[in-house]
Amino acid sequence: MDESIKCLSNRNNQLGGTMSSAYSAGLTVTNSIVLKKQRILPLKGRVLVKKGAIVKANDFVAETSLPGNVLPLNIANKLGITAQQVMQYLKVKPGDSIKKDQILAEDRGLMGLGFFKSSVKSPIDGEVESISQFTGQCMLREPRIPVQVKAFIDGLVVEIIPEEGVVIENKSAYVQGIFGLCGETTGIIKVLVKEPEQPLTPDLLTPDCQDKLVVGGSMISIETIMKAKEIGVRGIITGGIDDQDIKKLLGQDIGVAITGHENLGITILVTEGFGPIKMAAKTFSLLSTFNGKQASMHGKTQIRAGVIRPEIIIPLEFSEDELHVRKETESILTIGGYIRIIRQPGFGKIGKILSLPEVPINVESETKVRVLTAEVDGIEMTIPRANVELIEG
Repeated sequence: MDESIKCLSNRNNQLGGTMSSAYSAGLTVTNSIVLKKQRILPLKGRVLVKKGAIVKANDFVAETSLPGNVLPLNIANKLGITAQQVMQYLKVKPGDSIKKDQILAEDRGLMGLGFFKSSVKSPIDGEVESISQFTGQCMLREPRIPVQVKAFIDGLVVEIIPEEGVVIENKSAYVQGIFGLCGETTGIIKVLVKEPEQPLTPDLLTPDCQDKLVVGGSMISIETIMKAKEIGVRGIITGGIDDQDIKKLLGQDIGVAITGHENLGITILVTEGFGPIKMAAKTFSLLSTFNGKQASMHGKTQIRAGVIRPEIIIPLEFSEDELHVRKETESILTIGGYIRIIRQPGFGKIGKILSLPEVPINVESETKVRVLTAEVDGIEMTIPRANVELIEG
């Protein structure tokens, strides 16, 4: 029997079959955790490090190159000859590297005497992909696009995936957020507010925030985000954000909550939800403790199947022995505990659990699901358990 199921069964027996707790996914906020990260290339390439290597977040661990775009060029038409004649006039062959304006094919000129020659020049740097004697067409490929994958976190390379990438482990202080924008970045943490209730306002941003991961409290406005971009801040960590400001930033609604590929020039991580929500005291305290320390963060968010959370990772000193001992803990819903709603209606709101009914009930989708009741904004709500996550700590 799976350990988590066994644990749940034991707990149910202890309570005489009337459960006042249940398991749920939750956001992790901890000052020490062992993490494992896969760093994988988009297609096969070359791994640059060896198993057992100690790497820094900005070290490259694997590289490859993506094929360039293909450009068709009809040589027969350009020289005014038949497709079958093309092979006689070619100056290149498939696989050859070429430079822009290099002659690819050339006829023999007037009466074959070399006067008034016509030629076809390459419009690009790149290589000759193929030449067809049946169509007279030459396929040119633009230069390959180099792709390098960074470690993203300081840590130990514990596994090599040949031609694909590596697995890195480390010991870190760690914060998961509820929502984020943009991809990976690194920098020094700089806490700009004194209390988790204090919003991050434009006047708190100074030139020394450049290249930093700045931490606010309860709210951030679009004006603050724009000033942060202007200064060169790499990342913003805040308790809440206005969904209308996100729409202004992106020029469109978020839609399904899959983010991380935006090109805003700054990574944003929201720890609590939408609106003027103060940052959780535990999260604020942890970030304040590590003020001035190097960290990695990303804003990738996926709420549906295969949940991905935005993360802040602050590397700690570790021994190799520590990395291979990991305690797997389950998040438990209990009466009196706090949850965050992760789907509409009420996405991002926080509530206190009032009861955990065992009997599934019918919901609007006409399916039977297990639910809980919670006090949210002073109102008692019945919410499917799959629509919430536990706020730990």
